[in-house]
Amino acid sequence: MIRKDLESAILRKFNQEKWTIGTICAEFGVHHSTVERVLRDNDARERMRRPLRSSLEVWLPMIEEYLGKFPNLCASRLFQMAVERGHRGSEDHFRHYVAHFRPRKPGEAFMPLRTLPGEQGQVDWGHFGTVQVGKAERRLVAFVLVLSYSRRIFLRFGFDMRMSGFLDGHQRAFEHFGGVPRVLLYDNLKSAVVERMGDIIQLHPAMLTFSSWHGYEPRPVAVARGNEKGRVERSIRYIRTNFFEARKWKDLEDLNAQALHWCDEIAAARPWPQDRSRRVHEAIAEETPTLLPLPADRFPCEDRREVHSQKMPYIRYDLNDYSVPHTHVQRTLTVFATPDRVRIVHGDTVIASHPRSYDKAKTVEDPAHLADLVKAKRHAKRHRAQDRLIAVVPQTSEILTQLSVRGDGMRSGAAYLQKLLDRYGLADFTEAVALAVAAKTPHPNNIRLLCERIRHRRGLGDAPTAPLVTAPHLLALQVKPHNLNTYDRLGAAQPGKKPKMEDNDE
Repeated sequence: MIRKDLESAILRKFNQEKWTIGTICAEFGVHHSTVERVLRDNDARERMRRPLRSSLEVWLPMIEEYLGKFPNLCASRLFQMAVERGHRGSEDHFRHYVAHFRPRKPGEAFMPLRTLPGEQGQVDWGHFGTVQVGKAERRLVAFVLVLSYSRRIFLRFGFDMRMSGFLDGHQRAFEHFGGVPRVLLYDNLKSAVVERMGDIIQLHPAMLTFSSWHGYEPRPVAVARGNEKGRVERSIRYIRTNFFEARKWKDLEDLNAQALHWCDEIAAARPWPQDRSRRVHEAIAEETPTLLPLPADRFPCEDRREVHSQKMPYIRYDLNDYSVPHTHVQRTLTVFATPDRVRIVHGDTVIASHPRSYDKAKTVEDPAHLADLVKAKRHAKRHRAQDRLIAVVPQTSEILTQLSVRGDGMRSGAAYLQKLLDRYGLADFTEAVALAVAAKTPHPNNIRLLCERIRHRRGLGDAPTAPLVTAPHLLALQVKPHNLNTYDRLGAAQPGKKPKMEDNDE
């Protein structure tokens, strides 16, 4: 507030003496916003907005006429019209002059939105940049659901915005809240709104089925009406600044565990916006009993895709390959994927189930599938042994290649190298292979000698010898030893007579 005498002096200088606002500020030592407020409160707005006399006043009738008919007509178009009529001045000066006479739209006022406990929730996606998962660059997004009354937040991160993840986020939020709000508000998300023409809205069929299952009403908000869904948008801004910034996490599972703890402990302990003397967790306790009960069964929130297996026993889903039984190659199969698992179905039978990978070009295998394939293919065992050797110690491929050039058997060489790897361990075997490749002595026996030399150099002695017999039925076999005295009596036997053999002689 300023003194009445100063306010009177400001009005007198502005109205009678035609001083500008800048001159008044310099004269009385006040801020321009203070002068503008005094003029605005005393109905001096029009004079305040009116510029000083200018050479452009000759174009004022044309400007007011066209702005009156076309309020959205841009200043650059008015400048072109003035140039066509003989104007030779600057465009910047002309645009600045037009701005003083353009009709101003009155600001829109909003009523504060009040909701009852359990009545409403608001849903939206939040974008949090990209993360590197192995070879793949994934987009990190967050599903956010906020209860409008208590401001309770549910937060779950993921790597895509597919319908399966969208519905799964709803269901996890309902289970975490212990109930379902009666209405959920959405903006123009593709997961919720398929098409919109004015007031005619077509909701996504999967969203309608999901909402009917849980008994709530999906309600899209009007276009460009952020105030109707402001609680979830402010919550996303709160998540960015209070939770995500400077957060360290190992993987998606760890990030979601931290997010759930933050929602229940940190976010629930903040002041409740409707009554700053209370906390959000107090409003949560008041709202939870008013939510709709959960249905008896969970809604199937899986991403369903039809895929075709090729000659190899794998199918591709989301940049990665997943193994299937070799009996189901070259068939059309169905993939049901959740954020955690990938199930592969043929007809009504689940033929494979794998943990989901968000890497790129990764092969996810079930050992049982490969074991069945090995039994079915006579030569598969040899190739699998070679593949394992090369995958574990890449330089083994050079050893096998040199064996082939020398005319030695690659199959027997690979089997012997496999035994050396199991006997001496990865570190010693890798070092021995590297030395053999460098010396161009690829024979497996040489690699065995190198492994022994490496162990003796480290003071470990000879490597443990594997048992010759490993079959369980042979290990359980009882062998009765023969009496060796029979061989002693062979020397004492008379010529031409055969010595008598004693049975069961201990």
